Amino acid sequence: MIFAGKIKQKMSRNIQGLMFRCSANCCEDNQASMQQVHQCIERCHAPLAQAQALVTSELERFQDRLARCTMHCNDKAKDSMDAGSKELQVKRQLDSCVAKCVDDHMHLIPTMTKKIKESLSSIGK
Repeated sequence: MIFAGKIKQKMSRNIQGLMFRCSANCCEDNQASMQQVHQCIERCHAPLAQAQALVTSELERFQDRLARCTMHCNDKAKDSMDAGSKELQVKRQLDSCVAKCVDDHMHLIPTMTKKIKESLSSIGK
């Protein structure tokens, strides 16, 4: 999905940059023990893990909603076949239903993108 790639790329450049700079700063502390340095680095990695989990969760939610919609279309098509409708008619009905699912869900992408960007911008601050 192109959308996911763009979000991950933006996330990667911003949050990973912060993470690596933070981790480098942990290593600069000559007074810290190895355990303290590792704990510091783990704290630096937390925002990236949080961002990855957020993006993954939003994309999974979107995919689940789209899958539920197409499953509904499949159920309607099966019901039509069981009721004796002709195969060509059912195929057209199914194609139309799935196309509507896609169209409806495409309209959700800008809102989802905005939500993800807003959430990502607050991580690591």
